[in-house]
Parts: sequence; structure tokens; C-alpha cells
Amino acid sequence: MAEQGSVGIVEKKEFTFAQTPNPMSLDSGETLGPITIAYETYGELNTDRSNAILITHAISGDAHVAGFHHEDDRKPGWWDDMVGPGKAFDTDLYYVICSNIIGGCQGTTGPSSIDPNTGKPYGLDFPIITIADMVHAQRELIRGLDIEKLLCIAGGSMGGMQVLEWITGYPDLMLSAMIIASTHLSGAQQIAFDAVGRNAIQADPRFNNGQYHDGEPPSNGLAIARMLAHITYLSEEGMHGKFGRDLQSTDKFQYEFDSEFAVESYLEYQGSQFVNRFDANTYMYASKAMDYFDISARYGSLDAAMSEVKCNVLVLSYSSDWLYPPAHSQQIVDALARHHKNVAYCNIESSYGHDGFLLEVGRMAKIVTGFLGHAHQPELERARTLASLPEKQTESPNHIIQGDERRIDYELILDQIDADSRVLDIGCGRGDLLCHLIAEKNVQGVGLELDEAQIIHAIENGISVIQANIDDGLSALPDQCFDYITFSRTLQLVKNPHEVLLEMLRVGKKVIVTFPNFGYWRARSIIFFTGKSPKTTNLPFDWYESPNRHYFSIHDFRQLCNKLGIIIEKEIPLNSSGEVHFLPNARAEDAICILTSNASSLKGISQG
Repeated sequence: MAEQGSVGIVEKKEFTFAQTPNPMSLDSGETLGPITIAYETYGELNTDRSNAILITHAISGDAHVAGFHHEDDRKPGWWDDMVGPGKAFDTDLYYVICSNIIGGCQGTTGPSSIDPNTGKPYGLDFPIITIADMVHAQRELIRGLDIEKLLCIAGGSMGGMQVLEWITGYPDLMLSAMIIASTHLSGAQQIAFDAVGRNAIQADPRFNNGQYHDGEPPSNGLAIARMLAHITYLSEEGMHGKFGRDLQSTDKFQYEFDSEFAVESYLEYQGSQFVNRFDANTYMYASKAMDYFDISARYGSLDAAMSEVKCNVLVLSYSSDWLYPPAHSQQIVDALARHHKNVAYCNIESSYGHDGFLLEVGRMAKIVTGFLGHAHQPELERARTLASLPEKQTESPNHIIQGDERRIDYELILDQIDADSRVLDIGCGRGDLLCHLIAEKNVQGVGLELDEAQIIHAIENGISVIQANIDDGLSALPDQCFDYITFSRTLQLVKNPHEVLLEMLRVGKKVIVTFPNFGYWRARSIIFFTGKSPKTTNLPFDWYESPNRHYFSIHDFRQLCNKLGIIIEKEIPLNSSGEVHFLPNARAEDAICILTSNASSLKGISQG
């Protein structure tokens, strides 16, 4: 039953390759063929075949990512909220492809397929597969569709593992990639959960060493495996909010072993529904493929793997995901950043746990829409972004200046930065300064920002922005990897300004700092005449709600730089009328300082 914004009725398609005598070689050393891949497509491929997007699915997914299979179908594809006309993966603009993995059970060759050598289902005679094997098969499909280069490859969870294999193994075959709620390797915790799930399946009396296709399948074992795995997709906060200690159908304990709690009934339902659509052997093979996954092992290290990447990369994680915690995504982002790759990262605040990438659609859709738009039509989107930047902008509460005054420091910063340089803008907000620098100076710009809403805006503006807290340092970045670091009206907010300054000068050759001058005469006069904390246009907060941790003047800043061995190469005191040359410590509201440092002054700075 097609709905508004839906791709409507879709059909499953098939592609066959690796025919005798040319089977596909697998990582295990075995071969497999012939191989049939089930896939679905949505939207239209444009004339130059440049708008194709490949979506890779998670362990329990399949090729049916959106739409319906028939008029009476009441359940749409597994990512229907994201794929369709006007949605994030807009099928009015893009040609979206999703295929079932090899080893799958929804039309692609897998353990339930017929072995041509025996005429019976493969069962456990099917060869062990890896994530890389899945990707090599997808590569054959894309080749068969006569698509030379993909606009984007996107996937969550196990799908994100496939994306990592794509961008390292076939780095020239895509313009962009999205790694969502995933990891660069399966750790001991996931391997342990997977092992228990496989043991539950094998312990089912009906498993019959994988040859159960002539009888009843091992439904009990598969249901338990699914129940266990599903717990890892949730979060403690989400489970408490949804279930708590609620009883399912009574208001008091029954003192028996039947399911009484709502969460028990929920998990049983998930297990029973899963066995109706999934094959136990496929679960065994796919979970084993995930256990083997370690992109760093293939290349020697994560950094070596990420050095292969040539496309723009978007990484998304979810705050309450404990299966693949945000720290896993951060490791991927850090490795990409160390190799000067264009990467954007946002850790989306969510209580949905690992399932956030399937359920937390609103903010994710905004990010994906913006990222894809700039990958698809970068020049057009850049022009639109620049046209949308207001002449008079309103600052976020994290800035000292608020209201309709223009950021005159931006124009002065632009003048200080050389063309074609590498710039890191810390506290970049929605990326306005970087947008101008990229357009006017052709810089390679990266933003750091903590606020999620600002990060979403920055990605929509086409900025490579990484979610990070400067108070945690820049230890992931190597020495002198940026020509300039800009740090605008944020120094007074951080916990340890002296440590932040030294860390920025380790990473950047020059640091451009702007800060409000608390020695400004209006602030002094308010304190002198009223005895109260100053509140001015430049200091708009009451003392009890101010985000500022530190209150310092231009003189204070000079003294700190002298103590740290930091050279103030240029100082530009400012007020609303422009540069201040006479009595700047009293007459300037703000200051811009360009800092450099002798290498000797950075010795002993912690790299960790």
C-alpha cells in the first residue's frame, strides 16, 4: 500500500555472475559460483550515470530498503523513512541501489541456496564469507549495471563495515561515503555475543548440523539468538523509558516462569517475528563475517587503511550506542583527519542505542541531505550556501557578541590567511567563516564544533566538521598539520586556556585568536560605579548564567603569551568603529591576535 513520499511498488531484481569456469575467489581461499545477487533499485539513473547510490544493509536487513512489494503489503522497506521522493536519499534526484549480501537468505546465493554439485541446499557446506567478500560481490553488481563511479555508498552497523571495505579496497569508485553506527573492527564484546547466538542455534535439536531444510528449522535457537542480539541494539535509558519494570498483562507477580515483564514479552515477539523471515544458517555466516572484520588488520593499522581513502566521508554515531560506542567512530574520524581526508562527524544525541540509525531519522535526514547535496552538485550547493549567509548574523549563546552586529573580525581574519592553505576553525559554529575562506581563499578547511545543532548546519553548508571538545585537546592530530588555526571568541570559555593555546600551536603553524577584552572601559566603569559584574553589548550575560569561565584583558593575554613563550606576531584591537590604536586595553572591545611559537617553547607538551 503506497504512501505519500513512498517509492511505491518495487520489484526484486537478480544479477548472476561467477559462472563456471570462473567462480569468485573468497578470502578463505575457497571459491563460490555461480552467484546470484538479489537487489532493488529506486529512482532513475541519469544520462551520465553519475547519481547512483549504493546502500549496504545490516545483519538482519536485505535488499528491500524502501517501498512495498505489492498492493496489500503493509510493511515498507527497512529504511523507508530515509529513501524516497523528497527524503534524505531523494529518489527524485538519485538512483538508489540496495543488494542482499552473499550468504543472505532473501534471494542472494547463500547457505539455503541449491549447491549445483549436490542438488541440495548448501547448509554448512557453504564456504565461510567475509565482509570483503560481500563487497567484492557488490562490485560485480555495480559493474554489471554499467556504473563506473558511485555518487555515494552508505551503510549502518554491518553496512558500515561494508562501506569501510569499499572506500579502502575500491577508493576510486565513489565520490562520497557514509559510515553510520559502525566500527573498524569487531571487539571481544561483540564476538562474545555472536558466539552465544550461534551456540543457541546449534544447540537447537532441529539444527541438524545445518541441514534442516527438509524438516523444521531451528526456530527456538534462532529466536534466542535474535533476542540476545536485540538487547545490544537498545540502551539502558531507552529500555527503562519504554518498559521499566512494567508487567505485561497483570498488576501483580504470578510467581511462575512464564514471561511476566513487558520487556520479556517484547523480546519474545522480536524473536518470533525474526524466525518468520530469516534463515538460521545465514545468521551463523553473517555473524561470523562480522567477527572476522578488522579493516586495520588488512592494511597493518587503521591509519594505513584510512590513508587509502579518496572520497569525502561522513561518520555518524549515536550517544547511547553501546554495541559500537561513539569512541569507535571517533577512532575512524581521527585516522581520516590525520591523513588530511575530508571527513565530517556527528555524534547524535539519542536514547535509542544502536538502533538509532534506524529510528532517529529527523536529524540524520538533515545531515544526509546536506552531505549528499554537496557531493552531487558541489558548486551549485556552495553558491546557495554563500547566498544564504546573512549580512547581519545572529550569534549563538556561546559567543560574547549577540544581536545584529556584523562580525567584523571575520573580515579581518580573512585578510590574514593565505590562499590555498589548510585551516582548522575551532568552534566553527555553522561554518560561516570557513564558507567564506573556501570561496575566497580556496583553503582546505576543517571545523571543530561541540554543539550538535551547529554541526548539522555546518554539514548542510558543505563543511568538513568534526564534533569535538577543545578541552579534550587535539592529541589525535599530528604536529604542524595545519597552516592556520582560528579560535574565535572561545578562549574565555575553555577550562584551561594556557593548555589550549599550546596545543593549538603544536598542531598549527599560526593561530588566530579573537577574544573579548574584559579591560574595556565600559566594563571597568560598571564595576567602579555600581560594584556589580559588568553587563554590556559585548558582555550580555548576567554573572550567574554567563558561559565565560575566565575574565581577562588584552594586557592579561600578552602576559600569558610571554610566560608561555608564545610570540604575538600581530595584534589588532577592535571596537565597533574598527581598529583601536590608542589605549587599546581600555578602548578595545575585542582583540585579534596572530600567534606563532618557537619550536623550543612547545617542548614537553603532552601528545596524549
